[in-house]
Amino acid sequence: MASKVSNFSDLIQRVTASCLLHPLAGVARPDDISVADEEEDCEIEAEEEEEEFKINTNWEGTTNDADHPPRVMELEMLMGQVFDAVSVMKRAYVSLQEAHCPWDPDKMRVADVAVVAELRRIGLLRERFRRSIGGGGGGGGGRRWGVGAATLREVVAPYEAAVEELKREVKAKHAEVENLREKLKTATSFDRISGKSKGKSKRRVSCTTQVAAAPAVELFEATMSLVNEASKSFTSLLLSLMRSAHWDIAAAVRSIDAASSTSATMNNPTTTATMFTDSIVGANHAKYALESYVSRKIYQGFDHETFYMDGSLSSILHPDQHRRDCFTQYRDMKAMDPIELLSILPTCSFGNFCFKKYLSIVHPKMEESLFGDLEQRRQVLDGHHPRSQFYGEFLGLAKAVWLLHLLAFSLDPPPSHFEASRGAEFHSQYMESVMRISGNNGGPKVGMSMVVGFPVSPGFKLGNGSIIKARVYLVPKN
Repeated sequence: MASKVSNFSDLIQRVTASCLLHPLAGVARPDDISVADEEEDCEIEAEEEEEEFKINTNWEGTTNDADHPPRVMELEMLMGQVFDAVSVMKRAYVSLQEAHCPWDPDKMRVADVAVVAELRRIGLLRERFRRSIGGGGGGGGGRRWGVGAATLREVVAPYEAAVEELKREVKAKHAEVENLREKLKTATSFDRISGKSKGKSKRRVSCTTQVAAAPAVELFEATMSLVNEASKSFTSLLLSLMRSAHWDIAAAVRSIDAASSTSATMNNPTTTATMFTDSIVGANHAKYALESYVSRKIYQGFDHETFYMDGSLSSILHPDQHRRDCFTQYRDMKAMDPIELLSILPTCSFGNFCFKKYLSIVHPKMEESLFGDLEQRRQVLDGHHPRSQFYGEFLGLAKAVWLLHLLAFSLDPPPSHFEASRGAEFHSQYMESVMRISGNNGGPKVGMSMVVGFPVSPGFKLGNGSIIKARVYLVPKN
């Protein structure tokens, strides 16, 4: 078997040699071309190797050119400076992060300056490097160092982006701090003016807030619209909580009716006490009864300058100054979040107003039934203001009524407020129905003689003669 393999190998070698020595006719030999190409390729490879050697030896400082070794030393020194700058910048960036928690403005400012300084230093080194490679070295060396510079830019870019982001965050924090300072200044001014109305100081304190515009009737009308919207929102939330707690809404309405009927009978003995209960048509109208209850409580004392929280008579003794102070308070407080104001000055006049009205509107049994405990009531009694959704909605209503009250005492003459009595004839000039008058939704029917079932919110007669209509719930006249 081995001899057969050996013979076969000898046969292949002989055939190959014969083909090389005696090529077929009409076919050109590629030997000359191949040899020429091989020689040319070898020359090109030799030139490339020589050029690569020159480039490598030029940067390593091993050639006979006397200018290259100092230049290599310069570049090595430059790279060392770059690495030092990056290291210092990283340490400054860490300090900048540490300055955010806990918040340390001074430390953060110093670290920010250090980061920016190192970035500028790296930028200067980059320009120095570009000038260095632009003056000599070969094209290949320039390209190679260009790639290195691009790599360095890629390394530095994330740090630059992070620093820019931190700068934006710092600006936002500074703006937030300035905003809080303005709010604190406004709240302090508000408390000082409130203290004057209570007679705590007989010395007149000049008001530093400039009033840009005088109070106007149109402003009062717009604020009244906001009060109605806030009243509807708070009432809707209260009614939804009652339903979630599985209250008997009809029984709750009857309870409210009993309290309001007693008050109405004392004021007007001829009032029919059962009219209110009979006027409720379906559970979907209970929201109007509940809103009537809330409005009666929160508007109580509206005709007095402090809602009868004290015996101040500033509006009588110093009417002009009191009007200016009220409108200044209105402008200062209009854009403020009530919970932010009360977190700074929980016992200011507005805080006391919220304290009294919340305890008046929300009965202890009601709160315990709705929330399972009296935690919010305890906080209010302790002089605090809860940060709950329910109390937040209440504060929205309280703020709207408080602003309306300030505007009322800013106008000259102040508007007079009125309320439709139960069983009174409906007068479209002074009243508006809370339901659309039609025959399709259980409301008043067109053409029927209607009377007031119960008042929902009061109306106002302004000094220029215009009327803000009282909102009423109408029922057919018996």
